[in-house]
Amino acid sequence: MLAKDVPRPCSGAGRHGAPVARLWSVGVAGGPRRGGAGGRLVAADAGERMTRSEAVPVVAVAAGKQPVNGSAMAALYNTRFILSRSSPYKPELPGIDKLVSSTVGKSTNILWHDCPIGQFERQKLLNQKGCVVWITGLSGSGKSTLACALSRELHSRGHLTYILDGDNLRHGLNRDLCFEAKDRAENIRRVGISSKLFADAGLICIASLISPYRSERSACRKLLHNSTFIEVFLDVPLEVCEARDPKGLYKLARAGKIKGFTGIDDPYEPPSDCEIVIQCKAGDCATPKSMADQVVSYLEANEFLQD
Repeated sequence: MLAKDVPRPCSGAGRHGAPVARLWSVGVAGGPRRGGAGGRLVAADAGERMTRSEAVPVVAVAAGKQPVNGSAMAALYNTRFILSRSSPYKPELPGIDKLVSSTVGKSTNILWHDCPIGQFERQKLLNQKGCVVWITGLSGSGKSTLACALSRELHSRGHLTYILDGDNLRHGLNRDLCFEAKDRAENIRRVGISSKLFADAGLICIASLISPYRSERSACRKLLHNSTFIEVFLDVPLEVCEARDPKGLYKLARAGKIKGFTGIDDPYEPPSDCEIVIQCKAGDCATPKSMADQVVSYLEANEFLQD
């Protein structure tokens, strides 16, 4: 983004005897590092103010045909570029000679911008390691209950958490999705991306949703470093969940009023390689506090709760 311009007069002549232009700071992807400065633009015509549309494209460059990212942009720090109204800019950096835009999905002409404050700095500030605790299980297995108990326990110990509850997200972020297969897959994808952002912010993100298919949970796991995705499976038999039926959904599904209900006419695929399994049998279920303690013990043992 073009910073607020503060022109500074210069003395002497510029290139090829042209008047020396005024300088304006620009935000280069990645931002200036500690003790350094961002890139600068030089307007070819002295005294002319560069417009945003003229200035912004100059930072969208990369070596060869590679997309611009933090690694490519790091080479642009403390580098000057010449930008003229009458001719294309020529960066004073060998090998960087093209404007580069990226296409991701349906988005075109986009550029990734890094920030000098990253996950490491945020984790140090919060004194914890960002991660995703993904709680999966049948409807009525106690996912939301565990999520709240875990958040409460971690909060009492001074750790910052945030819960992404499946039903709650359908009140906002995912309100445009129904329960058909395609939309359910998109629901999980959005939660996976959101949980990744929370973990990158240094928080302990607790995602609580049925997420019935292994492939979709696996896709969410791949978004993060494997060790920071902690899958918790609430292994509760269908008959126990149906007996609880806290939302009355099993009754509606059995009556044929809800189609594609997990456990009734749609499958649930138990995890095969999850980090934590919490079992519950009829008449023998752990308390929410006890379940939360199991997860906290795992987080402590794996140094997510730093001192």
